[in-house]
Amino acid sequence: MGHRRLEVDGVSKRYGETVALDAMTFDVHAGEIFGFVGSNGAGKTTTMRIALGVLAADAGEVRWDGAPVTHRTRNRIGYMPEERGLYPRMRAGEQLEYLARLHGLSRSEASRATRQWTERLGVASRIGDEVQKLSLGNQQRVQLAAALVHDPEILVLDEPFSGLDPVAVDVMSQVLRDKADAGVPVIFSSHQLELVERLCDRVGIVRSGAMVACGAVGELRSGGAERILVDAPQAPPGWAAGLPGVTVVGDATGPTLLELAPGADDQAVLRAALATGPVREFARRLPSLTDLFRHVVSNEHTEHTEHVEDTGGTAA
Repeated sequence: MGHRRLEVDGVSKRYGETVALDAMTFDVHAGEIFGFVGSNGAGKTTTMRIALGVLAADAGEVRWDGAPVTHRTRNRIGYMPEERGLYPRMRAGEQLEYLARLHGLSRSEASRATRQWTERLGVASRIGDEVQKLSLGNQQRVQLAAALVHDPEILVLDEPFSGLDPVAVDVMSQVLRDKADAGVPVIFSSHQLELVERLCDRVGIVRSGAMVACGAVGELRSGGAERILVDAPQAPPGWAAGLPGVTVVGDATGPTLLELAPGADDQAVLRAALATGPVREFARRLPSLTDLFRHVVSNEHTEHTEHVEDTGGTAA
């Protein structure tokens, strides 16, 4: 099972003049959590719908385990749509059993799986309630149960964490981790970048329908410009402004955050700081995923994919 992966290869989609996807390419390996981030309208949902076969691509292909995704494969995908797709007037438990049977489980298997997932997700006491009577957080939990109830081989989740309280986020995060550990490729989109940073093995940043950066979170972060946090309490304002290759990112009050151009001498920065008096802290700071995202999304000139590693796909 080690080599199984979901591949999105050169997928394009247009709506009239609007390019929704432009040769979108990436893959998600078995046992990996892949975070899909981008502004609204960047193409995340379109990509997911094409992967599911809900939408046809104009060009390119989606493969699972080396073969094009077919109706049979799609039956093995657990999907959580962004616009939640449960029947509002159906009881939560009946809804889950119905969906499980739709995916080929027997009545007793469907009932057992429904019990297992509603207990795991903390909504077992709600299975007799109509979906529309549940709180938003509990509707989310039932929606996740709907994606899991047929024991899928692949999980595709569109904004699964939106509207969840911190406890539910922890429960859902643990479920996704457990699924990945069991060898399932998990892909989810999210606007909560600190969550993506904490949870994902790899991240793809999408802009205007194309993948603009893709790689392990640590590699993407360390691939950014080097930053140094300097706490020199007696340093006058602007003490670092004239240093070669150094940009002051922030020093409103307290420690100064500096960005170093490639090849800039951090020891020269340290000497300049020591010349002002004591230095309490002098530490390298990696940019957060939020910083990277801002940089990539606002920087319209980086049109080429920065592939930090060989993901088996070609750069878009």
